[in-house]
Amino acid sequence: MRDQPHTPHGRQAGGGLRHTLTTVEYFAFGFGSMVGVGWLVLMDDWLGRGGPGGAMLGFLLCGLLLLPIAATYGALVRRIQDAGAEIAYTEGVFPSPVSFAAGWTMVLAYAIVCPWEAVAIGNLLARVIPALDSWPLYAVAGKTIYAPRLALGLLLTALVALLNYRGIRPSGVFQDVTTFGLLAIFLVFAALGLAHGQASNLQPLFAHPGGEGAWLSTLLVLQIAFYFMTGFESVAKASEEARPGYDPRRFSRAMYLAVVAGLLFYVIVIGVVSFVYPWRAIVSGHIGTEAAFERAFGSRLIAQLIIVGALLSLLKVFNGNFMAATRLLFAIGRRGLVHPVLASVHPRFGTPSAAVTLLAVLTAGAALLGDAVLVPITEVGPLAGAVGWLAACLAYLARVRRAHPGHHRAEDAGARPVLAYTGALVSVAIIVMKVLPQVPGSFTGDEWAAFAGWSVLGLAFWLGRRKT
Repeated sequence: MRDQPHTPHGRQAGGGLRHTLTTVEYFAFGFGSMVGVGWLVLMDDWLGRGGPGGAMLGFLLCGLLLLPIAATYGALVRRIQDAGAEIAYTEGVFPSPVSFAAGWTMVLAYAIVCPWEAVAIGNLLARVIPALDSWPLYAVAGKTIYAPRLALGLLLTALVALLNYRGIRPSGVFQDVTTFGLLAIFLVFAALGLAHGQASNLQPLFAHPGGEGAWLSTLLVLQIAFYFMTGFESVAKASEEARPGYDPRRFSRAMYLAVVAGLLFYVIVIGVVSFVYPWRAIVSGHIGTEAAFERAFGSRLIAQLIIVGALLSLLKVFNGNFMAATRLLFAIGRRGLVHPVLASVHPRFGTPSAAVTLLAVLTAGAALLGDAVLVPITEVGPLAGAVGWLAACLAYLARVRRAHPGHHRAEDAGARPVLAYTGALVSVAIIVMKVLPQVPGSFTGDEWAAFAGWSVLGLAFWLGRRKT
């Protein structure tokens, strides 16, 4: 692939985004955008779907299947450092509507995480501060919205928006602290769990009996695992903001490391939780990770330690996805595919100020609806991510064919085309799993409505650009 190092579309000389990020920050954004609080609040759901064996295998397979996609992104970002990522990769090789659709769909994969985390902070802290479940305001879809929880979510949204408004450096430092803080706490409670657990708690290994049950258990977890592993490619969205002299090969290393660290984190935490407390009791009692440890150890202190880790995890996944979504919005605006105001860069802080403000407003508005409305939208996440991954893999293959007609090799591209083909097949498989009604766990009417609504909104932006 002979593409020369790419200058981001529309960048103004002497202006634009700041250049301060290192490999540490890129790893923190990649890993941090993947691992949220699902490992604490959804452990009973994961074990109910697959049991310990099915859940661990599901996340392990997910991580391994994502490595070819990470390799493809690494090859692309090595040549094209652009906040638009999927938009930048597809433009010039596919029509503009395809490029816009890929980018717009990928925005959804990141943006929906933000209001979800704004709601989740109240759910998380209510586990240690029951008074947060007071002062009911209203109900949406049968779920009550409480004033203290809502206030916490809006306050967190304002904090993350302010960090990203003030500069990529503060956002990166915040990401480093929360990411490595979580990993330190994880090592402590994982070691304690391995030292005090019992193998009998893991039985039976799979939620569904028999050989077919083992496959079904793994499949049911694999479907949702892709949502919880989305985010490693956020590295590409911040690629314009690397420090001067940064070796582009390190982008792919950061993504590889993020994927491997993510799959190991999920596999280990599922195994440890099931090891310290009978997993069937976790499922039947809808017990969270911290409660399982508290009951197993008879100690409230270890439960509080795990909640602190979950809080750090929530903060970093919010910040990482906020960063990625705003960079995509910025890149879309820079290309004139939506109103160009989204391309505004703060003259002092070097941040996409208009995109940050827009996403903060959208996040706060969606947080007002509570988790009842956000659940079906969140289920769209794996499909949205897979669409972006597919676009990137196909764009890579198109660039290789354009550079070497009749050949299937890449010159100094950092990944073999076979990896891109594999990544494309994995992406198609994810999409098929979500859209075919015959597949367990596929889209329901609510998910289709959410995806259609986002698509219609994107179409309105696309058509409106011509009047700008």
